[in-house]
Amino acid sequence: MMNPFTISKEWLSRSAPEALFDRQLVWISLGLMLTGLVMVTSASFPISSRLTDQPFHFMIRHAIFLCLALGTATVVVQVPLRKWLDYSSLLLGLSIFLLLVVLVAGKSVNGAARWIPLGLFNLQPAEVAKLSLFIFMSGYLVRKHEEVRETFFGGFIKPIMVFGTLASLLLLQPDLGTVVVMLVTLFGMLFIAGAKLVQFLGLLVVGIAAVVGLILIEPYRVRRVTSFLNPWDDPFGSGYQLTQSLMAFGRGDWFGQGLGNSIQKLEYLPEAHTDFVFAVLGEELGFVGVVLVLMLIFSLVLKAIFIGRRAFEQEQIFGGYLAFGIGIWFAFQTLVNVGAALGIVPTKGLTLPLISYGGSSLIIMAVAVSILLRIDHETRLYGEEVIVENDKE
Repeated sequence: MMNPFTISKEWLSRSAPEALFDRQLVWISLGLMLTGLVMVTSASFPISSRLTDQPFHFMIRHAIFLCLALGTATVVVQVPLRKWLDYSSLLLGLSIFLLLVVLVAGKSVNGAARWIPLGLFNLQPAEVAKLSLFIFMSGYLVRKHEEVRETFFGGFIKPIMVFGTLASLLLLQPDLGTVVVMLVTLFGMLFIAGAKLVQFLGLLVVGIAAVVGLILIEPYRVRRVTSFLNPWDDPFGSGYQLTQSLMAFGRGDWFGQGLGNSIQKLEYLPEAHTDFVFAVLGEELGFVGVVLVLMLIFSLVLKAIFIGRRAFEQEQIFGGYLAFGIGIWFAFQTLVNVGAALGIVPTKGLTLPLISYGGSSLIIMAVAVSILLRIDHETRLYGEEVIVENDKE
């Protein structure tokens, strides 16, 4: 019988067996989730103490959301991609129904009705709509691949009409940020599918004109844009949130003030644990911490792109489109959130993937990561089957 020392030595020296899933993707995602838990705990301490007299109220809720996200992801990773393809239209229909429900019986926060109260947490249908649209579009591009490349109306306009339906319901909440993320991701997926460049140029002009029009018709959006252009013109009014965020980054310097030592989170910076958690991260962990977190997020994005490319190589077309769609989604939403905190783009109320506080966002993005793992798993299984068949021949 071997002693514990010998067993430990063999376990440490023996190479890990070949896995049929991407272990690095799992560790990157868990690392981002753990970072989110730590930063939400730090950023929410003051507002949690004021609102509930319990300093760890939001930390406990975020930890519960994290457990729900991991539990949901564990179930979803078992679902074959074929099921997502078969039920993509049904999932899209469910998203439209939820968007209609939130308009009738939604919970309003800061003037926006975006949440359906479910007791434990408030469901945000916009998050479900994003993922359901990308799943539906992946299936559509598989079924109508040639039409997308060859025809204008049949292949290109139809998905834009589906997007237009979702966008109209989202703008009634209102939620322009989600609409922009969905539009950019949709463009990316259509481009990968081989849609003609002239179609993109025409749609780009229409899209920009529509966004500008939507901004001009709402005074609060105009204020956001003008305050973003020069927040110091009104540092205690429309530019308040952005100036506080910039001061947080300024205090962070290279190595930060230390975990828990942020001043801006002491209710100077609104939404410190949700939309602007990245500013608190910059203040407490500095430039080095910011770079490390961004490297983790974009490592996840690169993983999604590599998984998508490998899926295309193995002729897993649905998985390839969906992996690219998830990668574009995560990348663009990160750019918008970070850009808003740094004053590069107007504030849009979008979460930082897998880090910001919010049950719906965390659960849906964990589901997206689990789908990526499933795509990678099925691609590897297909590759193993091809190798076995070749060996038999």
